[in-house]
Amino acid sequence: MKDVLIIAHFTQIPGEKGNGRFGYLANMLTKSGFDVEVVTTQFSHRIKNHRKVIDKHSENINYKLTMLYENGYQKNVSLKRFYSHYIFGKSLKSYLGKRKKPDIIYCAVPSLDAGYIAAKYAKKNKIKFIIDIQDLWPEAFKMIFNVPFISDLIFYPMSNKANYIYNSADSVIAVSETYMNRGLTPSKNRSNKGLSVFLGTDLVFFDKLATKNYINKPTNEIWVTYIGTLGHSYDLTCVIDALYLLKSKGIKNIKFVVMGDGPLKKRFMDYANKKEVYNEFTGRLDYSEMVSRLVKCDIAVNPISKGAAQSIINKVGDYAAAGLPVLNTQESEEYRKLLNEFNAGINCENNNPEDLAEKLLLLCKNKKLRETIGENSRKLAEAKFDRSKTYQDIINLLYEN
Repeated sequence: MKDVLIIAHFTQIPGEKGNGRFGYLANMLTKSGFDVEVVTTQFSHRIKNHRKVIDKHSENINYKLTMLYENGYQKNVSLKRFYSHYIFGKSLKSYLGKRKKPDIIYCAVPSLDAGYIAAKYAKKNKIKFIIDIQDLWPEAFKMIFNVPFISDLIFYPMSNKANYIYNSADSVIAVSETYMNRGLTPSKNRSNKGLSVFLGTDLVFFDKLATKNYINKPTNEIWVTYIGTLGHSYDLTCVIDALYLLKSKGIKNIKFVVMGDGPLKKRFMDYANKKEVYNEFTGRLDYSEMVSRLVKCDIAVNPISKGAAQSIINKVGDYAAAGLPVLNTQESEEYRKLLNEFNAGINCENNNPEDLAEKLLLLCKNKKLRETIGENSRKLAEAKFDRSKTYQDIINLLYEN
């Protein structure tokens, strides 16, 4: 039985809101005959608070869960956050020094501090090192703090750590081909194995949740939805401006349903109210309630800010599972091509509310078109986003190592 150590700095633990990749993967690996431990942090990035110790039996966990100390932070972009990650890296280094050597280290990236410590440990002890790229750092931070030359200088140490991690990996798994290709930077020190596996969701589980009824939807309303983080990478202002343009033309039955939380929640709420756009901000919901509301919506929006590093992100898998047509402003060619290939949505010009409003109006006026694109969206989910099938590729890769 192979001993697999999953290191995932940013993950949900059992009992928390969300639909995390690594708990699901840990369960799959355990059922496939691996001995699995998940190492994460005591500090929750989402709620900005320290976690309580959980009862393994009450939460029905079939793998070992270890939570290590870090001091925590309140702002996503801050020196305190980077210092907190450094402390988690130190905690991880100490723990690895005490733990028996695993056969495989499966490490989520970011954070870079944890990935760097894990990469050095794996190299020193000749342990198979597999990374799973969830986001590109420092690229994501450069979008928020982008000053020519100065940004490159400030983030140079992070770039070095990222490159060391990528070049140390025996295999690179990523949530998109874009991220996988970044991780497969040629190096004489490692093999060139790569695998793109979208975050996705378990469609059987999703469909079960979809039957629950948390809210009734008036038949005369069209609900346009966004789910996920309310932060700098997401251009909800553009969506609100588009809805305002349609309202100005007398179209007042469109409701903007926003499910999620983040540092810009109040700013987006205030802007929607200022524009007098019909809206509902629910805050962060249990995955069950989010799904039951999502399937009642008519259209999904994926409004990613200009220059953002994101590629195939979590929300688009849920949009597809719900069978929703997507209005997409994201610049990522990978996702734009995917929507075109399956005819699962309409690509719009980034940061152009007039273009978004025009295409939103097209879908609002044509129910048959909405239904056709929605059916294609579900086909996309079945082909590319069903974890019960796609994650088997990860299992197979670990069998080979």
